[in-house]
Amino acid sequence: MADVVEMPAPKVSERGGWELNGWPFAGLVLVLGVLAVVVFVVSDGNGWVVGLGVLIVLAAVIVAAGLTAVSPGRARVLQLLGQYAGTVRTTGLRWVVPIATRREVSTRIRNHETAVAKVNDADGNPIEIAAVVVWQVEDTAQAMFEVDDFVEFVAIQTETAVRHIANSYPYDVHSEEEVLSLRDSTDEITEKLSAEIGARVHAAGVRVIESRITHLAYAPEIAQAMLRRQQAGAVVAARQRIVEGAVGMVELALDRLSEHQVVELDEERKATMVSNLMVVLCGDRDAQPVVNTGSLYQ
Repeated sequence: MADVVEMPAPKVSERGGWELNGWPFAGLVLVLGVLAVVVFVVSDGNGWVVGLGVLIVLAAVIVAAGLTAVSPGRARVLQLLGQYAGTVRTTGLRWVVPIATRREVSTRIRNHETAVAKVNDADGNPIEIAAVVVWQVEDTAQAMFEVDDFVEFVAIQTETAVRHIANSYPYDVHSEEEVLSLRDSTDEITEKLSAEIGARVHAAGVRVIESRITHLAYAPEIAQAMLRRQQAGAVVAARQRIVEGAVGMVELALDRLSEHQVVELDEERKATMVSNLMVVLCGDRDAQPVVNTGSLYQ
């Protein structure tokens, strides 16, 4: 069983940031702008009045600096004087502290498909494998502050998890043992892959929605040999099924003949009959019957 990696516990978690409805502040900016124009017009060169107009302009600039537009499916991570100050998820025009740094983070559902990787399975056979993972940012604070680039982090950890899963299980099982394999245990392997990717990217505030193996095949250098082995195994299994069915039919034929007393056969003739029936039932080609026109023993 593949071990799930333990990542460091995150040191920060998302919380709501201080915010207000931005439309009243947008109206205030407009009013201050109009007021500043009026003051400059009526100042008539008066220094005190001009100074008042400058102060009004500065106030309008400060208020306008706090206006922040938040689009659907995105969030704004606030950082004030080097400290995490919360996350704004409310869509629309919002107003926050003007000196706060606002970094945009997408909270939409994304998918990442790994490139086809060539690895060795648990039996040492070279195989090719690729997977796709559907993920979403769940904690914006961890996504921004726990890792350098959470998108690149998800991509690298996904590829690492795919390689680890491929190394932990055989491509196929060639025995009667109940062992998980990449080819036959798709649901179980997919569940383990999702669990490992989720454990690896949890510290970055990412939630794994689903993962699937999109490409799985033997490497080209052994593909033909493995195909012949699979074909041989299929032929052996088919032959075994045919022989089991033929034995049952022969037993039924002998029992019916004996039960209805159609004919009495000694051990030698039973062996001959069994041999003929097995040849007819197990042969690759249709048997050419030889009609016996004499007695049973001629």
